[in-house]
Amino acid sequence: MSLDVTVRGITLPPEELSWRFSRSTGPGGQSVNTTDSRLTDGVLTVTASETRSQLRNREAAAERMSALLTEATAAPPRPRRPTKPSRAARERRLAAKRRTSERKRLRRNRGAGFDE
Repeated sequence: MSLDVTVRGITLPPEELSWRFSRSTGPGGQSVNTTDSRLTDGVLTVTASETRSQLRNREAAAERMSALLTEATAAPPRPRRPTKPSRAARERRLAAKRRTSERKRLRRNRGAGFDE
């Protein structure tokens, strides 16, 4: 694994990235296994603290940033072409509704003499 951030074959220059570290007390530090990504004032911030190793966290952050930027620069999905259900599908749906209706109609109580 490397610290390079690659987006669609283009590697971002390392001088464009800045790294900031914080230390917490205790085993693994506080809030370990948290991830955070956000965009504020035109700056994309990616936080990684899954492991106790600074290098592995940097690699995880670089990988996450690559994935975020790759997804953000993807072409929009093709618009959905509206379709209509086929005639046979409509008939199957209506037949199923008729069967359900008939089944429920037969379950109904048909008067006081029925229980005796």
